[in-house]
Amino acid sequence: MIYKERIRTSSREVLIDITSIIKNVVKRSNIVSGIAFIYVPHTTCGITINENADPDVKKDIINALANIGIESISFYHLEGNSPAHVKSTIVGSSITVFIENSDLVLGRWQGIMLAEFDGPREREVWIKIIKEL
Repeated sequence: MIYKERIRTSSREVLIDITSIIKNVVKRSNIVSGIAFIYVPHTTCGITINENADPDVKKDIINALANIGIESISFYHLEGNSPAHVKSTIVGSSITVFIENSDLVLGRWQGIMLAEFDGPREREVWIKIIKEL
């Protein structure tokens, strides 16, 4: 089964902590031990794991991606969102997280982030839970 969660983004570029949403999906799955595959089916947003204790880290990541020169490139894609496509390629569209004791196994400061680069819009996050055999 693929769980699909909808996330509404509020600005053009933002990292949104969705750890609690993914944890709730894991709880609903009733899987005690396994793997969670988390995927975004979009070409202008991504998914990543990073620090979620200090909100400035999210701002720093957005700022760093804004300052590596992507916006200064002359693109062929005429829709005007080519920088978002490139940023989502850099961040990636999926992650894998271990599940133990019906909870995500993350480092002390880690959280799961939806990385929006072409918002605001409604996004989907797809989660596939695989039970350990």
